[in-house]
Amino acid sequence: MGGVVPRSVSALPLLLLLLLLLQAERPRGAELTFELPDNAKQCFHEEVEQGVKFSLDYQVITGGHYDVDCFMKDPLGNTIYSETKKQYDSFTHKAEVKGVYQFCFSNEFSTFSHKTVYFDFQVGDEPPILPDMGNRVTALTQMESACVTIHEALKTVIDSQKHYRLREAQDRARAEDLNSRVSYWSIGETIALFVVSFSQVLLLKSFFTEKRPISRTVHS
Repeated sequence: MGGVVPRSVSALPLLLLLLLLLQAERPRGAELTFELPDNAKQCFHEEVEQGVKFSLDYQVITGGHYDVDCFMKDPLGNTIYSETKKQYDSFTHKAEVKGVYQFCFSNEFSTFSHKTVYFDFQVGDEPPILPDMGNRVTALTQMESACVTIHEALKTVIDSQKHYRLREAQDRARAEDLNSRVSYWSIGETIALFVVSFSQVLLLKSFFTEKRPISRTVHS
């Protein structure tokens, strides 16, 4: 008669897998969605070590033609990235000098429309999920391979969710803008309809109004 494996023992591999996934470090960086008024510029700063790779992803969610100017400068003041009127873009660079890097978003070319901008700034490469993974000469165990596979799948899910959230926010803003335009157009048509109807009533009434001649009495 076979022995029954305790539930706590059978759940131990799953618990270890979850601990490995939760302890996996992500590269240092910042992720932010902010409002950029018209004729305004917003700058951000991040300190980066020499030789470290960093990346910048940004996208305009709402406002105008969904475009913005973006540029980045190194600690020496040299411009390492510059784009004008971009809806979205990605930029990756390896820091040649240590110091504070500055990246700015500008809406100075717009006179009346403010923008909503999202950006994701990441510094450094993601460390391996397993210790000494890059220096190992033996093959990964079945649990380690499962950890790596699930970790990569979770990263893909997170990126997909981020992409769909941005698309949903952008589509919602366009729908609300279209709805407001349709509402204003409907109000204008309603007012014009009342004005035309009232004018036609007055015009028809003037056709059926009897005009009596004015009699003048001459006194001798």
